[in-house]
Amino acid sequence: MKISKGAKLVILGILLVIVDQVSKVLVKTNMSLGEQIPVLGQWFRICFIENEGMAFGMKLGGTVGKFLLSLFRIVLCGALIWWISSLSKKPGTPTGALVGLTLITAGAFGNIIDSLFYGLIWDYAPFMFGKVVDMLYFPIIRSGERVLFFSPVFNFADSCVTVGAFYLILFQWSFFAKGDKKEAKA
Repeated sequence: MKISKGAKLVILGILLVIVDQVSKVLVKTNMSLGEQIPVLGQWFRICFIENEGMAFGMKLGGTVGKFLLSLFRIVLCGALIWWISSLSKKPGTPTGALVGLTLITAGAFGNIIDSLFYGLIWDYAPFMFGKVVDMLYFPIIRSGERVLFFSPVFNFADSCVTVGAFYLILFQWSFFAKGDKKEAKA
């Protein structure tokens, strides 16, 4: 039995979302807000925080902003799923481009789950107003001084989005640039 390219992408996306959600639920149910667990000394820590759902904990205009952010994520995720589906059916679409887009989509979907349902599940906010669980923290210590390599705390879903985006930019740029040229000539 041969599994289609589209089915493989769906399986990859589901696995990434499961890893994201399992890690968030484990942190949320086993740690106190603000608690830190050293993993590699001071180089890497699990640090439980929650944010309103934007990059680096930024907020977008209170209740209306949170609603618009959640709605934007849902629409964007739907558009990405449609785009991946249509690209996967086109011959000549590199698997790498599809995997990169799947990483971004899975990451976006993982954070959508937090925003939509975590407030309801943990009984602190209505539907669409949950907070995103973050836990990965990578400060670097040098000669007793605190030097931060990357101060924001993030999660697996954020990593999927970032890795997928960088991968597409670094290794799949020519595919997307070529597509634009074809459309411009038509």
